[in-house]
Amino acid sequence: MTEASRQVGGAAAPVAFVSHGAPSLVLEHSDPTHAFLSGFGRTLGAPRAILCVSAHWDTPTPALTMAVDPATIHDFHGFPPALYALRYPAPGAPWLALRARELLAAAGIDAHLDTRRGLDHGAWAPLYLMFPEAAVPVVQLSVQSGATGAHHLGVGRALAPLAAEGVLVLGSGGATHPLGEALRADPAQPLPGWVREFDGWLERAVTAGDFASLADWPHAPQAPRNHPTPEHFLPLLVAAGAAGDAGRVAHRGASWGLLSMAAFRWGAAGG
Repeated sequence: MTEASRQVGGAAAPVAFVSHGAPSLVLEHSDPTHAFLSGFGRTLGAPRAILCVSAHWDTPTPALTMAVDPATIHDFHGFPPALYALRYPAPGAPWLALRARELLAAAGIDAHLDTRRGLDHGAWAPLYLMFPEAAVPVVQLSVQSGATGAHHLGVGRALAPLAAEGVLVLGSGGATHPLGEALRADPAQPLPGWVREFDGWLERAVTAGDFASLADWPHAPQAPRNHPTPEHFLPLLVAAGAAGDAGRVAHRGASWGLLSMAAFRWGAAGG
């Protein structure tokens, strides 16, 4: 066991996936998903650290943040000024980045460490609501949009020991993400049939622990329309792989008329 792995310990943590929606969700107090995320951290318990897989960091091979004090990245445009004033000053966890790289290497997956990158809104926006004290150390893990579903499930499987070591593996993306269409949609409309069809497939696959279907997700009903690009779906696969079992629905919701805000959790009982 290396020094990195010796530094991790504590009670087992669950695994979770959240749909983070627009970054402005953190300001929308009347939104049901805002209310859900504001209570979700309490139901997940008090992890020793968080490994957050964000849809907004896409690299050719897996990368992990190594910063001691990761900056809050405002990687978006056109939102209210109040959003740009927000900071999420959670500490980094270099020991966790080293431990994750160690686990990935043992599975034959190369990962590199980034000492300069902070937390993008895929990580800090949901965490701002889930763990508002910003006291839990956070490491961010990238996705690989050019890689398969099986690759991302494999990344998750390699990281599975982290849960037993008290680390919350959190995927942050979108259950559906037809952003181009959503920008033109009526935000008051209910989710249309083609979104609900994919959303229903996803719920069935996760709650049945159907990893074969998840690995082959581009062939799911209405998948290309709901995910014209894959990056928002891939964090869910890492989370499911880390859990290695059937999950359960933690939240259902909708945003912008076409975005399912579904969330899932695995492992330790609660909320």
